[in-house]
Amino acid sequence: MAIEEPRYTVLTAEPPFELRRYAAFVVAQTQIDGDFDAASRSGFRRIASYIFGDNLQDGLGAQRKISMTAPVTVAPESEGWRVHFVMPSTESVQTLPQPNNPQIQLRTVPEHDAVAVRFGGFTTQASIQVQTERLRVWAQARQLKLNPTAQIARYDDPFTWPWNRRNEILIDLLP
Repeated sequence: MAIEEPRYTVLTAEPPFELRRYAAFVVAQTQIDGDFDAASRSGFRRIASYIFGDNLQDGLGAQRKISMTAPVTVAPESEGWRVHFVMPSTESVQTLPQPNNPQIQLRTVPEHDAVAVRFGGFTTQASIQVQTERLRVWAQARQLKLNPTAQIARYDDPFTWPWNRRNEILIDLLP
C-alpha cells in the first residue's frame, strides 16, 4: 500500500537534484533537545503516539487514528530539533484531532518552493553534511536563494535495508 507524501510539482530536475513547488500541507510537529539521532527517535515516538490515537477528537473523549504519511522530517532549530510528520491531504488544522500532548503543535505549511537531493543509506552526520553541501552548491550555481536551514527527510521505516532507503535533504527557497 502506498504511503501518501506531500504534493509537489518538479520545476527542474537534474538527478539527484530537483527544484520543487510544494502545495500547502499540514504538519504535526514537536521540538526536541539532544543530538540528531536521539531527537529523531524521541520526536518520532511523540508524534507517532499522536497519530496512533493519543488525541482528543471531540468533547466526549473519542480518539482517532490518523494515517501514516512520509516523510518524517527533522530540522535544526535554535534550541534543539523540530521533528514533523506531514498529515494526510484530506485533513486541515481544523479537522485534525487535538493532541493530548501539549508539546505537539499542528500547523499549515504554505505553498513554497524547495530544492531537494535524494540519497540512500543511513542519515549520519557525515552523509547529511555531504548531501547538504552538494545541494547548496547545485542551487547556488543556479542562483537560487536558499533558506539557511536544511531539513532531513526520511521516507522509510527503520527496518528498510540501507541500500533501499530513500532520504532527502530539503532546503526551502527564500521568497
